[in-house]
This record gives sequence, C-alpha cells and structure tokens, in this order.
Amino acid sequence: DGRRVQVIERDLSEPDRIVGELLQPGGYLKLIELGLEDCVEEIDAQQVFGYALFKDGKHTQLSYPLEKFHSDVSGRSFHNGRFIQRMREKSASLPNVHLEQGTVTSLLEEKGIIRGVQYKTKDGRELTAFASLTIVCDGCFSNLRRSLCNPKVDIPSSFVGLVLENCHLPYSNHGHVILADPSPILFYPISSTETRCLVDVPGQKVPSIANGEMANYLKTIVAPQVPPEIYDSFVAAVDKGNIRTMPNRSMPAAPHPTPGALLMGDAFNMRHPLTGGGMTVALSDIVVLRDLLRPLHDLNDAPMLCKYLESFYTLRKPVASTINTLAGALYKVFCASPDQARKEMRQACFDYLSLGGVFSAGPISLLSGLNPRPLSLVLHFFAVAIYGLGRLLLPFPSPKRIWIGARLIS
Repeated sequence: DGRRVQVIERDLSEPDRIVGELLQPGGYLKLIELGLEDCVEEIDAQQVFGYALFKDGKHTQLSYPLEKFHSDVSGRSFHNGRFIQRMREKSASLPNVHLEQGTVTSLLEEKGIIRGVQYKTKDGRELTAFASLTIVCDGCFSNLRRSLCNPKVDIPSSFVGLVLENCHLPYSNHGHVILADPSPILFYPISSTETRCLVDVPGQKVPSIANGEMANYLKTIVAPQVPPEIYDSFVAAVDKGNIRTMPNRSMPAAPHPTPGALLMGDAFNMRHPLTGGGMTVALSDIVVLRDLLRPLHDLNDAPMLCKYLESFYTLRKPVASTINTLAGALYKVFCASPDQARKEMRQACFDYLSLGGVFSAGPISLLSGLNPRPLSLVLHFFAVAIYGLGRLLLPFPSPKRIWIGARLIS
C-alpha cells in the first residue's frame, strides 16, 4: 500500500526451531493472497497432501480436499528458519520497508495512546521509533503483550523434537499422527532428506536430556509405538543426540483494544500445535488486517483507528476459532486415558475418520483451514459423539454401556 514500515527484529540470523514447520493448505492460500508464495520456493519445502493416522496397528489415510484447486495448492513443510529468511529477504527488498536488528524494550505510551517503541540496537544504542500504528508480534515468549491483552497461558504439554535422516515414511508427502500412549507422536518431512519427529510429553515436566533420561524414555516408551518402517531411523536419531524440547502453549485471544497498537501472531493467540494451525491463523489475521487498512489513507487518528480495528477481532473469528477449537479438542481426544468414556471417544474418532468420504473430508477440511466454519466443526463433533454412542448401545445396551455413553455425550 506504499506505507513506510519499520521492522525491528531481535535477531536477524536464521532461526533454528522445532515448530512453525508445517503450513496447512489454507495458510498457503493466504500466502498467495499476500503475494508471498515464492517464500516457500528454493528452501527444499515439501508438498503435503494430507495425514496418515495410526492406532493399535491400524492406519488410515486422510487426504486434503484439493480437487477444486490448482495443482500447486497443498500444505507445505519446511525448515522454519529457511522460510523466515525468505520472508525477511522479501520484506527487505521493498523500498518502503526498513528492516533492522534490535530488541524492543518497551512501548511508548502518551495519554493512553501507543506512539511507538523504545529499542536497543545490535551495538547497544538506545533508540526510539515513532509510528501511527505499532504491531506487536514478538512471539510466544512476548514481553510486550501484558499492556495489550489479558494473557492466560496454559502449558498442557511439551514437544520433544528429533530430525530423522533418509527416513521413508509409510505415506509419502503426508503428515503422520500416531495415537500413542500417553499422547500423540508426529512425523512429517521438512526437506527432501529429513523428517521431523515431534513426541508430545504431557504436563510441564519432561525427562532430562543431560542425564540420559530422555533418550531412555524415547527408546523404551516411544520407539516401540512408532510404525516399523520408521523404527530404525527413529532410534538412530535418538542415538545421534540432537534432541530438542519446546513447551506447547495455549492462549485464547483476550485483547484490550489500545489506540496506536495491535497484537498479532503467537503474542496474541496460541493453540496446541498438534494440528499445525498456528501459521495459518497468523497469515489469515494478516490478510484480515491488510484488507481493513487498505482503504485508509491516514492512520494518525489513533482513537478512531482503534475503534475501526475492533472489527478485526470479529472478522478473524471464523478461521481462528475453528482451528483453535479443533486443535484443543483433538489433543484431548488423541491423548490416551484410563477413563473408559475417553477411550471410547478416542476409538470412535479414529474409526469415524477411517470411514472416508464426507466423514474424513469434512474434519480434514476444517483442520487444513480450507473450510473455516465453526458450525461445521460443531456438527462433526456431534456426529463423532453420536457414532460412538451408537456403537456402545447396539445391539444390546447394558447399564455400564449406557453410563459410558452418557459420559461420552457430556
């Protein structure tokens, strides 16, 4: 739109992360809308056409409903750092964008209006930058969000990350979800020779990497549950020792609309990363904001702009609430539990998705961001519950089955 933009990033070197590596097809479509689809080119990104689901030796394939789209439209998986560097190169190439390395220490506030930021440069100088609109997107560890929202961060689990080399997944160009005990294991390609493995560990405490507890846990508890085709590569990756951990954060969007500033990305809203929906939500938010700002020629009236941008929180909801709700619900359903009702729901969900047709296409289109409709999500939740209830009560309901069924519905 020709506006001057100053981007201040804490570190401009290539990030090395174990998340932000899977972009759903809905997110790829948003990249196209933003003219950024070339950012997934020349980084050895892999096309992703759906998921494979494994449970107790059985498996089923869930394909994205991509028939109506151009052949290039699919999910993408890649090294997060390579993708970020491509985005930075793209932004730095624009004459109206100034990209610099610095650490923002505080927001500059005057009479309740955010006027800009104070930041420290790479060489230690303290500087200020003023702007009509300050967009805060400093990630899941945000130090700046407290004045702009009411953060209620939950940490249900952690991911343990490994990279498997020259591993041939049972379903090529698919994400793999193993419904393991105690919680899911994910595999997906991040380059032509590397496969990311993320092992979910419930709770906030993970086995120690330093004293060998983690390697032992991965070999004795996790390895026996991965598909046989992946086993050797998995054990080799554990033996190699480059094991990383990352807390999985969840935080509902609870903004304090503040004149002159807006929160975006993980600083604003997080969901369990099981479904790989974070970048799709963030890119969708960017498209919504871009479309809202486009007709405005002057951003200097901060109170009026703040009132105008309140519609952002409404317009983002179909995509964000669908993906966020599905991520939280699937994580709870996919985790193992001694509770009989939860066991039944887990099995019912797996069997429902295995039916194929509309039973798999509907949920996978929600997860992929291709069909961001909360009502459709509610209908599929209800259908899975009814499906599970029917299996419990037919052909002969017993008091125990009726009790489990009642708890399953509740």
